[in-house]
Amino acid sequence: MPVIARFYGILIKMYFREHGVPHFHAIYGEFNGVFDVTTLEMTEGDLPQRAVRMVRDWAEQYKDELRRMWETQDYKKLPGLE
Repeated sequence: MPVIARFYGILIKMYFREHGVPHFHAIYGEFNGVFDVTTLEMTEGDLPQRAVRMVRDWAEQYKDELRRMWETQDYKKLPGLE
């Protein structure tokens, strides 16, 4: 699973061969979260709330790119949260 972004110790990854609703994974140490690309809600996982807020802030900036990556399965690195 390619890493599409890194910031503040959080890795953002996307499995390009998965099915279901468009989503990405956020990993922060031993914590994991799965986020819906459309709503940016964490649908699974145990990320601390501070990390959830940072991931949502980041994803809001790149929502269109995330959706495009999911649809085309074309890997692209994205900048981290500024």
